[in-house]
Amino acid sequence: MLIRIDEASERPIYAQIADSVRADVASGRIGPGGSLPPAREVATGLGINVHTVLRAYQQLRDEGLIDLKRRRGAVVTPAAARLAELQGEVRALVDRAAQLGVGTALLAALVAETPADPQPPLGIAPREAAA
Repeated sequence: MLIRIDEASERPIYAQIADSVRADVASGRIGPGGSLPPAREVATGLGINVHTVLRAYQQLRDEGLIDLKRRRGAVVTPAAARLAELQGEVRALVDRAAQLGVGTALLAALVAETPADPQPPLGIAPREAAA
């Protein structure tokens, strides 16, 4: 697994590390049960502080993408398979948006404004929709 960072970027290094791992998970390069490199090894390879790597791993743990296990290190959770599946759907959505002339910035704004919970059908009160 190759973790990529851009030292010229204004994005924090820990966030770039987390982004890199997320990209590998979404692409299927690393799947459920796969192990991430030890934080100390990543830190040494990138020439950064080990706490920076640990912060990235903790963020990924908080997102549910990895488990941090004693003696096993960072292990990718089953959520990785769902993320990889979702990546394919996102790719199809981006392609469809491009066909319609909708740019990625507008598409991202549409996704950000779309509520996560399904709304009840018009004219039905929330309690009635749940019944």
